[in-house]
Amino acid sequence: MPRFSFEAVTDAGARTRGVERADSEAAVAQQLEARGLHVLTVREDPPERAGVWRAGRRRRDVLELTRALASLLPAGLPLAKALDAARGVTGEQVRDALDDVKRRVEQGESLADGLRAWPELFPPTYTGLVHAGERAGDVASAFTRLAAQLERSEQLRGRILAATLYPALLAVAGTVAIVLLLVVVLPRFATLLEDAGAALPPVTRFLLAVSSVLGTVWPLLLAAPVLFGALITSLRRSESGRRTLARTWLSLPLVRTVRRQVLAARITRLLAALIGGGAPVYVALGDVASTLDDPIARDVVHDVRERVRAGASLSAAFAAQSSRCSSSCSVRWWR
Repeated sequence: MPRFSFEAVTDAGARTRGVERADSEAAVAQQLEARGLHVLTVREDPPERAGVWRAGRRRRDVLELTRALASLLPAGLPLAKALDAARGVTGEQVRDALDDVKRRVEQGESLADGLRAWPELFPPTYTGLVHAGERAGDVASAFTRLAAQLERSEQLRGRILAATLYPALLAVAGTVAIVLLLVVVLPRFATLLEDAGAALPPVTRFLLAVSSVLGTVWPLLLAAPVLFGALITSLRRSESGRRTLARTWLSLPLVRTVRRQVLAARITRLLAALIGGGAPVYVALGDVASTLDDPIARDVVHDVRERVRAGASLSAAFAAQSSRCSSSCSVRWWR
């Protein structure tokens, strides 16, 4: 849903600014007028550009916010004042979200409903755990669990990055060196050997043939990573494309084992956080499914959820899904 920035005045003449989410500017104006505000300006905010750096900054800001609330709420600070105090440790985008959440809470909405208005910052698992804490009357413990969960996720992400960065750099450097040897160095030696009239061994002739091909198609080799990235981006824009990608990753011999383990760990970790926070199993499964970007994993969780709704235990539902995939699924990710 688009986001709109607005400026309005109250009946007392005080100016106020904020952010609303609605389908159109007219809908925003109606929402504001229903709250007794007189609209001055409404404008749609431009969509944010995706990026690794921006996503990382956003995760860190949400983590700092969660840590702050996990420290402030157990001290007995009211929720509105805790949101105000946590505002100083976050970035601009999270600060805008906090202002909007605080306003919604002061108008009578629950904290979880206020957070749901910002899905790009607070995924369903986050809001689901907050909602479970509100239902149990212990929001402070919910934020403590969230802070621990987010910290573990950041630590795991950092370890994975540290473990893959050096091999990736070595692979890139080695590939560039080999290509330069084949395209630049080897043809010059071949010319010297041919001028000397020496008979070239079969391996050398093969390498020269490869060098000749590389010298002809090197523009295509340079364009291949760009084309591959464009293809992946195009596939991610549609549900059928995302499903094709998911099946491809789970079919590659060197990738599927790691991918299965990552998906299984993500599902169990999210379930543990939600159920530990007091959410019912059926609701927790729905929240987990809505946060998964892998369509196949999402189908598995939906199937487990339906079995639980029909009366099966959680372990029996997962066991049934595992047995089904072992016998009939073309992609066996769960085992």
